Amino acid sequence: MRLAECDKMPSLTLGRRGQVAGRGVAGDSTLVHEDITTDEVGLEAPRATTLDDRLRFEQLVANLAARFVNIPPGEVDDAVVDSQRQIVLALDLDRSTLFQITESGDLLFTHAWTRPEHDMPIPSVSGRVSFPWFLARLRAGETVAVSDVDEVPSAVDRDTLKSIRTRATVAVPLLASGGLLGTLTFASIRSTRAWPGPVLDRLRLVGDVFTQALARRQAHRDLQKALAEVSRLRDLLARDNEVLHREVQALRPDGAIAAESVAAQEALRRIEQVAPTTATVVLLGETGCGKEVFAQAIHERSPRNKRPMVRVNCGAIPTALIESELFGRERGAYTGAVSRQIGRFELAEGSTIFLDEIGELSLEAQVKLLRAVQDHVIERLGSTQPIKVDVRVIAATNRNLEEAVAAGTFREDLFYRLNVFPITVPPLRERVEDIPGLVWSFVDEFSRAFGKSITSIAREDMAALQRCAWPGNIRELRNLVERAMIVTTGPKLVIDVPAPLPRAHDKSPRLADVEARHIRSVLDSTAWRVRGPGGAAEILGVKPTTLEGRMAKLGIRRSDRRP
Repeated sequence: MRLAECDKMPSLTLGRRGQVAGRGVAGDSTLVHEDITTDEVGLEAPRATTLDDRLRFEQLVANLAARFVNIPPGEVDDAVVDSQRQIVLALDLDRSTLFQITESGDLLFTHAWTRPEHDMPIPSVSGRVSFPWFLARLRAGETVAVSDVDEVPSAVDRDTLKSIRTRATVAVPLLASGGLLGTLTFASIRSTRAWPGPVLDRLRLVGDVFTQALARRQAHRDLQKALAEVSRLRDLLARDNEVLHREVQALRPDGAIAAESVAAQEALRRIEQVAPTTATVVLLGETGCGKEVFAQAIHERSPRNKRPMVRVNCGAIPTALIESELFGRERGAYTGAVSRQIGRFELAEGSTIFLDEIGELSLEAQVKLLRAVQDHVIERLGSTQPIKVDVRVIAATNRNLEEAVAAGTFREDLFYRLNVFPITVPPLRERVEDIPGLVWSFVDEFSRAFGKSITSIAREDMAALQRCAWPGNIRELRNLVERAMIVTTGPKLVIDVPAPLPRAHDKSPRLADVEARHIRSVLDSTAWRVRGPGGAAEILGVKPTTLEGRMAKLGIRRSDRRP
């Protein structure tokens, strides 16, 4: 703001007898001129009233303005307080304070300097409660000069000023973008004071300098905050891109689940129940039965579906590397670790991590996984700094974890932490109604990949597929359809359904066959009731979940029930 513009700003001055003189824009005769003597009004004027004092004061203000032109944001606070000190000493005053407006519209004390002999704590006071009269005029853009606080018309403002021993004060509004940013005040504690026009002009100029400096500092802080947010989003995008890059490396079936069978519909019903929550899920089922597809279905139905699910095959990663893959590593954590690596848990921040073949983890890795699942805290390899993560865990295994716990190969505490909401994914032999839908989904997938058009499948081939035992489950079916798509030359797909493999020891029944026959006989005796008093699990002396796992492994299904 130029000095000429300062002369046009309005001000409000209260004298000894409460007379109000407004400083206007055209030199009105009611102005408080700089040539008024202290004898005429009975007040003591600030020191800068002689010509030499005025010149020195104007030079001081000019130096202060130049100081704030290119001041670094981190030095603004110290420079403001030091400038307050210089002005207080130059005008022979006692104190200067700076208040800023909070978001709620109140005054908050931020900067002050007081002569050591009058030093006192300046509280953070609310403008609505303590300075309503001052605030109303400051918001109107007025500079309020009070020669004697006894003449302040508001009792609330007057009592607050007296509580901090103020005898005379001037409040300069700090205006920015058409609004009130705060106020810069100067006060006399020792005696009343007059406030000549030139002094008010220079103080307004100082206030404008402070306003610009504080505004620039706030803009710098806002910029740094915005840059930090951009950096965070850029890192998040980079992580998402890394996950997506890994995903496109492997061909996988569509996420849609064929669910015509009762068993698949029951699994989907449980998925619908748990998906909206943050609960940990463990998927149980045989190899190749589509546990990953069911995990993807849980993720897509959850609030975390805006970010990709991170997949980890715990059985495919060497034991020596599993810890760094899951939790990351610092540079130099081990020989060959030439750079820092972010682990899969950090990649899955705000999303879902799918831990396939969880039963293959070493006991050492299970310890750290327990902390990640239980406390949502990880530590990179080679670091002791804990990292908080917001990750939902879905685990999957084809092993019987209860038996692994009993054998000592799987931690019991980790088992109970993972086993919050178990879902059994049925094998393909229990989903024969789903086979046609699965076959056509694979046909569509390979038609796009191979550039072929299939319009029909032989009915007898489809029926033969539904009669197969499918020990390899959906993975085996997919491979069979892929082979058929490779060799087919017309619009009709002909599938060469393989015959069951002959057993080497048909004459000597296997232990598994004996066990299966015994379980079936017990189930027949209980009308195929597994749980509850008198159920098959109680008769066999095992847990219901253990019995159901053995039934799945041995291929015992309810469709085998005798009429």
